Amino acid sequence: MKQYKKSFFKIFSISFIILFISTALYAQTVLTDPEIAHIVVTANNIDIMAGKLAKEKSKNKEVQEFAERMIADHSGVNAQATVLVTKLGLKPANNDTSKSLVAGGKTNIKMLKKLSGKKFDMHYVKQEVTYHELVLDTIDKMLIPNSQNAELKALIEKVRPAISAHLEHAKTLQASLAK
Repeated sequence: MKQYKKSFFKIFSISFIILFISTALYAQTVLTDPEIAHIVVTANNIDIMAGKLAKEKSKNKEVQEFAERMIADHSGVNAQATVLVTKLGLKPANNDTSKSLVAGGKTNIKMLKKLSGKKFDMHYVKQEVTYHELVLDTIDKMLIPNSQNAELKALIEKVRPAISAHLEHAKTLQASLAK
């Protein structure tokens, strides 16, 4: 049974990574600013959902604090994005990249709901590491290069260091949970 669970988690993790890599590969096509705005909001919403679940399920103080930070920071980015798209008169447009992100996020939440205790904490943090690595890759290879509006591009560039800091925080937390 233990071997089955390990295999299941490996397969799930690999599937999750493949989903986001395929999203990044698809995303190399040219995107419009409304599509980019939708991707930004979608990516933040996914991490907010995962953070809320972690805050609810985790008993680990460090994991809860990390989750609270994810909720606050990603909610803040969404607030900034909402103000900007309203100012610019952009209507965020759903697209295949956003749809893939939503599908991956739902799969992750579904898996996390089945876990508890240290297994939950370790899986949540592992997925946060993977997710933030992929978000940074998407920012660098897709969102910034395709942004036509200078203000939208500036917002994405402005939040990139925070995403990088989230990744480093998640890696540190992952190392401490492994002890």
